Amino acid sequence: QVHVVESGGGLVQAGGSLRLSCTASGRTSDIYAMGWFRQAPGKEREFVAASSWSGTPSLTGDPVTGRFTISRDSAKMTMYLQMNSLKPEDTAIYYCGAGAQWSGSSYPGYDSWGQGTQVTVSS
Repeated sequence: QVHVVESGGGLVQAGGSLRLSCTASGRTSDIYAMGWFRQAPGKEREFVAASSWSGTPSLTGDPVTGRFTISRDSAKMTMYLQMNSLKPEDTAIYYCGAGAQWSGSSYPGYDSWGQGTQVTVSS
């Protein structure tokens, strides 16, 4: 099976930066792409960004376009989410998922999920 673990969350002031990591283990040869979603209390789950291991295709959600960048290091089996110009609205639990095919912004399309990492942006 595939295991996914997120890390890098924390508390940051508005305008600051943070980098999240998503590391996969297990049957990693089955992974085609990984994606990031976030969810705040009482709100709907929201797509953030996704990328295949080759980097094409890749996709970034509208609320974070121009501020967040997704990248990868295949040797480390790690997908990164670089978050710049953070806003209080970015406060949420961020989840990373892995899938055997391209799913983009479709949450049900991912096969394995991590436990999530909390990102809090203070005003």
